[in-house]
Amino acid sequence: MGLTITILGFALSATLAGIGSALGISYVSRVANGVLAEDPTKFGSLFILVALPGTQGFYGFLAAFLGIMKIGILGNLVPLSFDQGAQLFFSCLPVGITGLITAIFQGKVCAAGAELVAKRPTEVIKAVIYGALVETYAVLGLLATIFLQMGVKV
Repeated sequence: MGLTITILGFALSATLAGIGSALGISYVSRVANGVLAEDPTKFGSLFILVALPGTQGFYGFLAAFLGIMKIGILGNLVPLSFDQGAQLFFSCLPVGITGLITAIFQGKVCAAGAELVAKRPTEVIKAVIYGALVETYAVLGLLATIFLQMGVKV
């Protein structure tokens, strides 16, 4: 039972963060495609803004991978008690939940940044900085998950 709960936590960390990234990228991509329809030379500036919300999906995957390595799913599987499984399950929630939420909001911030780039292409760095501010909380969610996983004795 402990292994089942653990795998569910790993799956949630990757899935929730991945869903957030997909939604966030879709928001900014729609605006960026409109801008590119008018001026294809702005692709380089817009690419950074489109890619930013995608990092949360990587954070969720990284957390799942670190957990998989911790319990040895790819090699020598460590037997887990229910308590250990629950601890690992809950340790995955910070990156999954923050990844879901921050990627969506980061997509909205970056979409506004793409609108800024449409009118003032030289201001792209300001738009990226605003998007990166949202990223801070995704990184904190990842760090919380890593520290919590490190604290689980298996």
